Amino acid sequence: MEFDALLLSRIQFAFTIAFHIIFPAFTIGLASWLAALEFNWLRTGDPLYRNLFRFWVKVFAVSFGLGVVSGIVMSYQFGTNWSRFSEFTGNVLGPVIAYEVITAFFLEAAFLGIMLFGWERVGDRLHFFATCMVALGTLISAFWILSANSWMQTPDGFAIENGKAVPVDWFKVVFNPSFPLRYAHMVMGCYLTTAFAVAGMSAWMLLRHPHDAPAAKLAASRRSMSMALWFATIFVPVQILIGDLHGLGVLKYQPTKLAAIEGNWDRMANMPLRLFALPDEVAETNHYEIAVPKIGSWVLTHAFDGVVPGLKDVAPNNRPPVWPVFFSFRIMVAIGFAMLGVGLWSLYLRWKGTLFTNRTFLTVAMIMTPSGFGAVLFGWFVAEIGRQPYVVYGQLRTADAVSPVMAGAVTASLLIFIAVYAFVFGFGSYYLAKLLRRGPDPVEDIRGDDLGKKPKRPLSVPDEGIEGRSGHRAQPAE
Repeated sequence: MEFDALLLSRIQFAFTIAFHIIFPAFTIGLASWLAALEFNWLRTGDPLYRNLFRFWVKVFAVSFGLGVVSGIVMSYQFGTNWSRFSEFTGNVLGPVIAYEVITAFFLEAAFLGIMLFGWERVGDRLHFFATCMVALGTLISAFWILSANSWMQTPDGFAIENGKAVPVDWFKVVFNPSFPLRYAHMVMGCYLTTAFAVAGMSAWMLLRHPHDAPAAKLAASRRSMSMALWFATIFVPVQILIGDLHGLGVLKYQPTKLAAIEGNWDRMANMPLRLFALPDEVAETNHYEIAVPKIGSWVLTHAFDGVVPGLKDVAPNNRPPVWPVFFSFRIMVAIGFAMLGVGLWSLYLRWKGTLFTNRTFLTVAMIMTPSGFGAVLFGWFVAEIGRQPYVVYGQLRTADAVSPVMAGAVTASLLIFIAVYAFVFGFGSYYLAKLLRRGPDPVEDIRGDDLGKKPKRPLSVPDEGIEGRSGHRAQPAE
């Protein structure tokens, strides 16, 4: 393996997108979570929902800012490291990315400030409307990004003129064959990422306090954990179903990727379901294979005698790297079924009345906090590495998309990125940890006159100064 400009550019893009994607994966779900909290506060008047909103909106603000910063860096790489890709796809993907800016970014920019700082400046319903618009903006942003990326996976609605892709049918470009299910799969993944993050952080807060602590200290964590687990219990099976339907699309449009996912070398019917194997790309076989006979064909084609493509159907130079695709997919699936298990376990504990006091479950829920991020990352590894050796599937090879730059220049920029990211994201993670250690304020800490007070700094609760709370605390009513 030669560390030339191509490999270094791929490493740099993988590094930046891996950092970037964890923030949209969180904030897309978190924006809708905030809208749900504010809706419940307006519907019930329960100050607990407002308290939870005030806490999670600060987490959202920091995560949103880090996501924006890391996303800008990726955009520049299209010109610096992947200029030939930009030249080939610019007429198609350029407008699609521009649509994201003039729809999602403008919508978020118009309403984000109201959501963050507008509690005392606008009416409750207008503030709720702003929160909903921010949540809608995140979904629109995901729409255009997934459309562009899906076009790279299953390009449609274009023609090649003078060596460049040009659009001939914008509907087919935007709604390319893989887009609808990939968009649904990604959005649901973002929602589940947020659900398990909220549930895990709430479980951690409950573990910090004895179960017989004052109810005011436990109420917020219990409410947020309960809501998050209800969502996860209901929608993890939905996500598994969407993933199954998406797999049928991969079988139809990207058979070589599917062969790599399954470690399947020869086209066959009655393919076994491989639970584990060590693929050998030189010998074109698997070692130490553990498999269930015939089930693989049924899972992939919904027929026991369904034919599954093999890696040998194409030349070796047209195959993706098998190891990362094969194992990334299995890690993603394992995380998904672990999520399903936690959801079912939570139903049993609700029935027993011990959901908030079973320390084993709380510990497992806390451990599952980053599970959604892991599933999203490994899912993207499958999608992007499985597309190789193409950057636009079947049209433009990755080796032909890189800029004519020196390896030293890419190395220098990669090292700078690592240093800057370590500082920026280290500081951001430290501040998020401080917010999470503090947790939501008990309801008794929000008094009637506090609701009209302005915070001493943005994203602070009314009685919080630069060094934390001033110590002023309302006394419980006699």
